[in-house]
Amino acid sequence: MKRICCIISLFVLCLTFNQAHAQRCLPGMKGLQVTGGMADGVHWNSKSDFAYYFGAAMSAYTKNGNRWVVGGEYLEKHYPYKDLQIPVSQFTGEGGYYLNFLSDRKKTFFLSLGLSALAGYETSNWGDKLLPDGSTLTDKDGFVYGSALTLELESYITDRVVFLINARERCLFGSSVGKFHTQFGMGLKFIM
Repeated sequence: MKRICCIISLFVLCLTFNQAHAQRCLPGMKGLQVTGGMADGVHWNSKSDFAYYFGAAMSAYTKNGNRWVVGGEYLEKHYPYKDLQIPVSQFTGEGGYYLNFLSDRKKTFFLSLGLSALAGYETSNWGDKLLPDGSTLTDKDGFVYGSALTLELESYITDRVVFLINARERCLFGSSVGKFHTQFGMGLKFIM
């Protein structure tokens, strides 16, 4: 009889609190994320110094919602020259740690601060240094390295799909066009 009363009590409790929350950000969970956005300001006019980025990364959660992130990113910025747009492209790999410092009680929103090491390659005008008007680009293609500081907001849409909003400041040495790039973007993460 005690057993039946216990089962009925548990059933009534489940009906009373009719929501079951999934376990999120558990140690060992992995997620694949894709992000994209604008870099160095928001430029909708393609005749200005338009810049964008996109990337993919794999994240592995540790305790307290913190995570390790490993991925790659592509950033392209256009510089106006007369009636031309000269592209400068950066291909970078990233490895970093993101510290969860704010989340709600239901574990729907997470705010994280991440620090990453970056390394990659930069090319100006895809290696073509001679312009149509006879001018020559002096920017050199080469390897770049540095770090990135990221502020990222995660919002769970479902138990397996997460919406991301991030702001990031990249500092890359070895670049011939500038060391700092500010990025604003959004993306999706798929929990596996």
